[in-house]
Amino acid sequence: MRSFPLITSSLAFAMLAFAHPVPANAEGDPNWQTCTGLTSTPDQRVAACSAVIDGNTETGSRLAGAYCNRGHGLTEQRKLDDALADLNEAIRIDPAYSCAYNNRGRVYAFKRDLDRAISDYDEAIRLQPSFALAYNNRGDARLRKGDAGGALSDFDAAIKLDPTLAIAYGNRGYIFYRMRDTEHAIADYTMQIKLKPDVLAYINRGNAYRYSDQLDRAAADFGEVISLAPEDARGWRNRGLIRLYQGDNKGGISDYDKALKYDPSDPLSWNNRGQAKVRLGDKTGAIADFRKALELRPDLRTASEALRRLGVTP
Repeated sequence: MRSFPLITSSLAFAMLAFAHPVPANAEGDPNWQTCTGLTSTPDQRVAACSAVIDGNTETGSRLAGAYCNRGHGLTEQRKLDDALADLNEAIRIDPAYSCAYNNRGRVYAFKRDLDRAISDYDEAIRLQPSFALAYNNRGDARLRKGDAGGALSDFDAAIKLDPTLAIAYGNRGYIFYRMRDTEHAIADYTMQIKLKPDVLAYINRGNAYRYSDQLDRAAADFGEVISLAPEDARGWRNRGLIRLYQGDNKGGISDYDKALKYDPSDPLSWNNRGQAKVRLGDKTGAIADFRKALELRPDLRTASEALRRLGVTP
């Protein structure tokens, strides 16, 4: 990996854990179909499951499923206490319902109660040993507790159980990246993109390519981010960084102009654009950018050092 001491970059990684809606027949009540449907939005899920629950027509595992799925929707809405109440009720109705434990573990993870989250994922796996998503989610919680080895083992298990689980490849790729094993990180991110392409997957693979000095491939991945989400500053600032590494200062400035349009609060973008302006001889513009970077982040050493080199007191 080449070193660029004047340029500062920020990495973004996908460490998401998804809930798993309960299996259900799609026949009958439209509310039931929406409550349990895989493509329902959180708002649709909460409204439909509420209608099922309030209708007093379901009992047993189906009623537990309605509470579990409404809990999932409430979790997505970040109404965590309400979600927890629903998932507790689902477990009370059906104590052997693995999905409810998995979803409740996710609520605890959002609440940063990782020990309880792991305990719930343990129970979900005990009840359903083939539950790949519960392994993935437990791996996420273990990694957040600093247990990278346990997390890697869980992501391996999730992928073995469900080779189509895209997020598990992304999570395992993140561990490989942390281990500086960019070859395996890139392979996992590539599989994640093949299964379910999204912005974070391209950002993560682009960063792995950047770290391994494959700059053209990194630029291509950040270009995909820009295509998928043109108003997401991350694609622009990451590609701008690659362009600066490649000596394309004008192209880098153009990308950072876009990045700062969509996220003017990022001090690194101001700093890096300032570095490019220095190289192009725009001292006045560079000073303004470095000062803005320090306004946002007073401890940003690269910006203060650059000002001193320009004969300006930070």
